[in-house]
Amino acid sequence: MFPCFTGMMVNCCGLLTAQKEPVPLKSIEVELQVRDHVATVVSTLNYENKEDKPVEAVFVFPLPGDAAVCHFSAKVGQTHIVAEVKEKQQAREEYDDALSSGQQAFLLEESDQSPDIFSLSVGSLPPGESASIRLEYVTELAVQADDGLRFCLPAVLNPRYQPQGSEDVSVQVTSVPASLVPYSLSFSARVSSPRPVSKVESSCSLEPLQYLNTDQTQAMVKLAAGHKFDRDVELLIYYKDAHQPTAVVEAGQASAKPGTLMGDPVVMVSLYPEFPQSVMSSLASCGEFVFLLDRSGSMDCSINNSKQEETRISSARDTLLLLLKSLSMGCYFNIYSFGSRFEHIFPKSVEYNEKSMKKALKKVEEMQADLGGTEILKPLEHIYKQPCIPKQPRQLFVFTDGEVGNTKEVIDLVKKNAGSHRCFSFGIGEGASSALINGLAKEGGGHAQFITGTDRMQPKVMQSLRFALQPAVEDISVTWDLPKGVSATVLSPPITAIFQGQRSLIYAQLTGQCLEAAEGCVMVKYSLAGHPSQNQLHFCLKPAEDTGLTIHRLAARTLIRCLELEDRSNRGQQDEGVKKKVVELSIQSGVSSSFTAFIAVNKDSGESIQGPLARRNIPTPGFYGQTLCSSPRMRLVPIMACSSAPLNSRMIQRSLPMKMFCGTAGKASGRADKAGAPQQPLREPLLQLVSLQKASGSWMLEAPLASALGKTSDEVEKLKPASVNKEVWATILALIWLHGFKMDVKEEWELLAMKAASWLRAQNGPCVTECVEAGNALLGCSVQKDALGL
Repeated sequence: MFPCFTGMMVNCCGLLTAQKEPVPLKSIEVELQVRDHVATVVSTLNYENKEDKPVEAVFVFPLPGDAAVCHFSAKVGQTHIVAEVKEKQQAREEYDDALSSGQQAFLLEESDQSPDIFSLSVGSLPPGESASIRLEYVTELAVQADDGLRFCLPAVLNPRYQPQGSEDVSVQVTSVPASLVPYSLSFSARVSSPRPVSKVESSCSLEPLQYLNTDQTQAMVKLAAGHKFDRDVELLIYYKDAHQPTAVVEAGQASAKPGTLMGDPVVMVSLYPEFPQSVMSSLASCGEFVFLLDRSGSMDCSINNSKQEETRISSARDTLLLLLKSLSMGCYFNIYSFGSRFEHIFPKSVEYNEKSMKKALKKVEEMQADLGGTEILKPLEHIYKQPCIPKQPRQLFVFTDGEVGNTKEVIDLVKKNAGSHRCFSFGIGEGASSALINGLAKEGGGHAQFITGTDRMQPKVMQSLRFALQPAVEDISVTWDLPKGVSATVLSPPITAIFQGQRSLIYAQLTGQCLEAAEGCVMVKYSLAGHPSQNQLHFCLKPAEDTGLTIHRLAARTLIRCLELEDRSNRGQQDEGVKKKVVELSIQSGVSSSFTAFIAVNKDSGESIQGPLARRNIPTPGFYGQTLCSSPRMRLVPIMACSSAPLNSRMIQRSLPMKMFCGTAGKASGRADKAGAPQQPLREPLLQLVSLQKASGSWMLEAPLASALGKTSDEVEKLKPASVNKEVWATILALIWLHGFKMDVKEEWELLAMKAASWLRAQNGPCVTECVEAGNALLGCSVQKDALGL
């Protein structure tokens, strides 16, 4: 047995291997139904107690942070029990009472600290008994930079790091390496849309896509056999003509009272704002760019399964290189890094120039995943305390693997400071908290990206930098034009950010007599670069067919989240009014919240239990193990935390969560010199070339540049036109090489190339055409002068 490694905190409740403890969860079946950009997910968890005594099984697992859990039921033998939503403490007490009286009971509750973690308690399974649990949730699919819709089934739940001194602690997470997870997963997806499905991609192996009709608007795909629990199940769904605004009206529930959310029709509006080309072609050159990088131990894990040598921290270093080279002269920047403590390169943001860029890059090259835990709150507080720089809009970029326990506290802090900045977040690796990553961007008026599987971090981050350089959209308002007697009550939080081509969602409750043949209109107005702009959508008020109550549940979840946020901001004011509203709305809509839980009791199972009730914590796959992390300790013994809580206390046994260190104990990444100091491995040619660019955008005609171009210094010098400045010649060569050999990753270097072209135009040097021709001859390319932006 090896001790648990928890960074600054150690808590060993017991260390047990999967082989030594029978686990009652046998299989998970997941059915996904996607309609346009809304997903309905039905999960069936099958339990079997093979022990000779009754057991209580506790399974802690992740769900998407914005999911609306709307159904929970259990089947024991021939008995089917549908759970009810009740106030959380009441549900816990009913669960305890049921177990005490020998009844079977099932409890599903959301973590108090993070909305993307749930715990499922299956109580009093007699010896030899089986039970089937059905869990259903609905969620919106996020639009990616390449217009794909991302669905993620979180199969990996990393232990969440809880900051020292925190009053609350996280739900206990029991993790084992993926190869030792003792239950199976089957997954199938059915996709339908008004537009044809062009393709479906995944980080996991899929069976071939099957189209279900001739116009290819319906398709089905399944997870291939032999899936390993070493990654989340991620689908990227692509439609033809994806950027189509839509509005879907859903009829209210017949049994619900008119005038309530569930009794009235609800409309879901999806808008894709398109900005004028004249605005998009002039990206901002000013701003304060603050980069916040996670350097906790888990950042030393491999970023994917195919490139063992590329760790999360090394990919982040390369990304920071591209970011720094893409900034414009005259803007301001700083780089923070954090773990159990935080560091910053400069005491405050400094002006971007050659000196400051070089100092920052030297520090970045030295960065390792060596700062311990994941305490992100303190550096954020420090950043927000720094005064904003006049006429330099603050843009915050956060890079983390998302393993924190105080998610809600972090998001609340970002929301509190939303007026002073935009926040762009990046979830790195499997198991990153969707609640944290999406919450940071949503409340910070920015954009969220996830880097998983074989994704490269660099193109996604550079896409977000383009968003950050877009002019800030101001004075956003939403107005409705509806038939007489019909009014709309917006349920969504106010829109705080609009980006070119990115979806904006609006939920609204429609009150009054809606005539099915009537038409409504919604208009979003805003100011863009000082010019008034608007996007509008006309829609029919006739309710859509076959949507069930999906849109109502998503609208309820949106409103519940807003109210929960309001409750947290009112803490200490002894106001129970907001909590009461959440509980009422949660019960009315059948959607879970932080103040409610699903409870189901089999009242036919009233026999008293003979013998003690054993508790079994079902392990979740963690992103570590033999193939993923280099620490030899991690390979030998899977770690499970067991507990034996008394049944009359519903509070789940809590333990300080484990922050697993991947590889930092055994070896440092990269090469080591004779003194043992880590050095970076040789860069690939693109990064080598980029690293040589000056802050102004130019390159110097030196031996390292020639080497990056694959030439000798003599070859490069020989073909230089006589009247041309060496720096101009070097910069033109670099641009030709990028356009000639690296067009497949243009999104990574496009901004720094634009800076280089701008520098060249400012030189107004002679013989540019001659230089381009000579450069093409030297490098074996055929790049046109216009393509270089000259």
